[in-house]
Amino acid sequence: MNKVPMTEGGFQNLKEELRWRQQEERPRIIEAISEARAHGDLSENAEYHAAKEAQSLNEGRVGELEDLIARAEVIDVSKLSGDKVKFGATVVIVDEDTDEEKTYQIVGDQEADVKGGRISVSSPIARALIGKGVGDTIEVNAPGGARGYEILKVKWA
Repeated sequence: MNKVPMTEGGFQNLKEELRWRQQEERPRIIEAISEARAHGDLSENAEYHAAKEAQSLNEGRVGELEDLIARAEVIDVSKLSGDKVKFGATVVIVDEDTDEEKTYQIVGDQEADVKGGRISVSSPIARALIGKGVGDTIEVNAPGGARGYEILKVKWA
């Protein structure tokens, strides 16, 4: 069983989503199913079929969350340090073509949010950054062609 790396914040978010799905969403769906059943003929009851589909999706996500939580390897970013990029690092890079600066934290797959500045450890840019230090340049194959970046800073939260 392979471990899934994640930050403490990402782990807490998964646990909260699991709690919400089990304690709030599941009872709401069960109520919707029983209400739709009361309407009679189930073969042509769109509300019933929609509620059953919602139940299936919810239970599937519950199973997925339970698996992720069981395999989680929570990494305390506050205890990490060093001058090389690794999981949990916050990296400031500059695009060599546009001089645009970007700041990313390298996190687990489940907690990635590019708009929030968190990129997955398995993303092409994170894989290129890992093991590098300030002043190093990397090349990332992006959909629009290869992009070059220089690492300006490596920070730890």
